[in-house]
Amino acid sequence: MTDSSPSTASLIVQCLENEGVTHVFGIPGEENIRLVDAISRSSIRYVLARHEQGASFMAEVYGRLTGRAGVCSATLGPGAINLLLGTADATTNSTPLVALSAQVGMNRSFKESHQGVDLVPMFAPVTKWSALVATPGAVPEMIRKAFKLAQTERPGAVYLAIPEDVEQAPALNGKEAGPLRVNVPRPDEPSPGQVERAAALLRAAASPIVLAGHGAARAGAGPALRRFAETLGIPVATTFHGKGVFPDDHPLALGAVGFMRHDYVNFGFDRADLIIAVGYELQEFDPARINPRGDTPIIHLHRFPAEVDAHYDVAVGLHSDIGRSLDALAEAITPSTPAAPGGDRIRSLLAAELARGQRDDRFPLAPARIVADTRAALRRDDIVLVDTGALKMWMARLYPTYEPNTCLISNGLSTMAWTVPGAIGAKIARPECRVLVATGDGAFLMNSQEIETALRLGLAFVILIWVDDAYGLISWKMDLEIGRNVDTRFGNPDFVGYAESFGATGYRITAAGELLPALQAALAADTVSVIACPVDYSANLELIETLGDLDQA
Repeated sequence: MTDSSPSTASLIVQCLENEGVTHVFGIPGEENIRLVDAISRSSIRYVLARHEQGASFMAEVYGRLTGRAGVCSATLGPGAINLLLGTADATTNSTPLVALSAQVGMNRSFKESHQGVDLVPMFAPVTKWSALVATPGAVPEMIRKAFKLAQTERPGAVYLAIPEDVEQAPALNGKEAGPLRVNVPRPDEPSPGQVERAAALLRAAASPIVLAGHGAARAGAGPALRRFAETLGIPVATTFHGKGVFPDDHPLALGAVGFMRHDYVNFGFDRADLIIAVGYELQEFDPARINPRGDTPIIHLHRFPAEVDAHYDVAVGLHSDIGRSLDALAEAITPSTPAAPGGDRIRSLLAAELARGQRDDRFPLAPARIVADTRAALRRDDIVLVDTGALKMWMARLYPTYEPNTCLISNGLSTMAWTVPGAIGAKIARPECRVLVATGDGAFLMNSQEIETALRLGLAFVILIWVDDAYGLISWKMDLEIGRNVDTRFGNPDFVGYAESFGATGYRITAAGELLPALQAALAADTVSVIACPVDYSANLELIETLGDLDQA
């Protein structure tokens, strides 16, 4: 007699539906075929990727844009290990993600076995929780815990390994047989005593400055941050992850901090006598860059206490809803208009550099020209995903951003090659937005196979490749540190032919004036477009020399 009870795989899918999951990104394997089959019978869409690493980046970007945990799935052994990079990237980028993989059955987990490797401790250092689903009855509690941990501040990744024999076993009957109720933490009010302590510091400050980070974007604190800055006349800088939470065309905006050298925005911190850190997390960049002596007082506004660091010595912490903390702090202060610490000069320097780039007709193209044309081609609410490499420094510094989560950068783990698969997650999360990938030629070829996935799904976005036939950021660092670069150059395929071999559209830039029209045509097309744009990175050292001269002035 066949057991008609639903399988544990079906119970897992019911629990995922209960959490509001709409997509699972992954690749099936022999050991999780029942889970994939159960998904196919549900309201969830299984997005078949071409590499598990790509699936993990799709899930990460989906989680970053929705605030709900993206889900990625793989088989055991090598498939699971391939999920590891995107899982680690999600945790270091404070992004909710749940990674599920198969595992060898409990009936062979105690001995040497084909494709058997202990995955739980492998994922443990890069997740908020890593665990084995050892019995069918554990599924409802473990899935609920996974999503609760992944989505609670500070968000991050969770990993669950599901043994093959557990996945196919009948689900238990009774109370344990169904999903658990989803409860959502409510925003908490700031402590009046802490608000008054922070207000006292603000009243005494002559040149305060705000540093807005990723947490401010996650909390949707942009409107409250704008009210706070305008009420008190305080200038605002952002981290790379915080770009757009305060619009770059606002009179109090100072731009993004985090460049590898002393940049324009750092002058604002040099003159500041108080830092109000709003949703900033230390993994975004080293606080020594803005508080080198560690003696500037810091007000820390976040949902959780700050990490310990000699250059981030918190004078007052407000550990509550960020927007409510900002409003309460503004209400506690008599409005005044402190002098912006170098704000006008910082904004004029950034604007002048971008304007010079816009007029630069050199070929290969100047980095600032590529940034300027990219900005000109995109609307305020379009999304650009910026890969890791030399281009990240140029885009993070110069690309004006006006809305949160419209310029996505990985600056926690600073992973390469997340942007092409990430664009798939972005288009699924925000189908109404136009999406552009800015990537180097080195990063592009690491995950370019996902072009096929995008075309199969009918998704349209643009891939702009900054071509220099080298790992440009490493060359830049070598030139700075040792005076020459070694073992950073490589050859490339014909990117236009490569794109067309997938069925995508390819563009080859042969003059500076061709880039903007190509971007506009590609963004208007209903397909994946690949633009190969040669870049002249001699501007890297020119920039360092310019900043060095300013530093000495």
